[in-house]
Amino acid sequence: MKINRLIHFSLCLAAGFSLVSCGSSSDKQKNSDEFSAAEDSLKQQIEEVVYNIPSPSEIPYLLQTTGAEFNEGLLSSREKVDQYASRHDKAALNLGIYASDIGYLTSYDKTQEAIDYLNASKTLADNLGVTGTFDAQLLKKFEENISNKDSLTRVLDNTIKQTSNFLKDNKSNKLSALIITGSFVEGLYISTGVVKSYPKNLLPDDKRNQVLTPLMRIILQQKKSVSELLKMLKTVEQTEPVVAIVNDLVLLETAYGKLNIEEQIAKNRGDLVLTDKNLEEITTITERIRKGITS
Repeated sequence: MKINRLIHFSLCLAAGFSLVSCGSSSDKQKNSDEFSAAEDSLKQQIEEVVYNIPSPSEIPYLLQTTGAEFNEGLLSSREKVDQYASRHDKAALNLGIYASDIGYLTSYDKTQEAIDYLNASKTLADNLGVTGTFDAQLLKKFEENISNKDSLTRVLDNTIKQTSNFLKDNKSNKLSALIITGSFVEGLYISTGVVKSYPKNLLPDDKRNQVLTPLMRIILQQKKSVSELLKMLKTVEQTEPVVAIVNDLVLLETAYGKLNIEEQIAKNRGDLVLTDKNLEEITTITERIRKGITS
């Protein structure tokens, strides 16, 4: 089960339309060539983001298919929702966080808990002025399809499409980018958290790494996603909390680069990469980004 990548296409497209429509009427004629070039460049970037940024349920679903146990402690607290709702940037980031939490919960059949997170998401969506999406009708549909993962995916798909359409119509490119950012960060946080929390005294190191290899592969596969997310965030207004996230994403990109993943795989030496010790820096930076979003 995964939410269709069209969701992210819509969100990213919202960012694209907003950027190319900025500027005063007196500037438009003068800078028409620049706007055209920016539009073409952004279209290419959008395509890259669509194909390289996982949807909210994708990483949780992959974790579930590896046999990893559900870890409730990795979820973001719903108790802070009112705190997030007080600022649009925090609301957008944590709406993305909650989207991946919902994906994590539904992947493990924790549908009642997912409904609780939908209610929290409604608070954030209302704060952003996104009306008619996270509403009573959505909760009713979710409850009616509580035993069908595919149906739940379609319900969430439609909801996020409506949310992205609203943002597009209101030229809220920054909020679109922040929702995507929160969703990706939470997916990476959950996956690194599962590896980090796996008991160290149950198995010998070689056996433990063998068990964790599928999980670590999921984390390593996000290298390009990190680069695409960084590229996207650099196109929006560089104010807090974007600046802090961008700075940490630069460090995260560097941490991935140090592993020389492609070179190791080319030499058929993936075993040198796939140990949880190699992932410590990635895990630490991801935790810092996530803490900054949820604090």
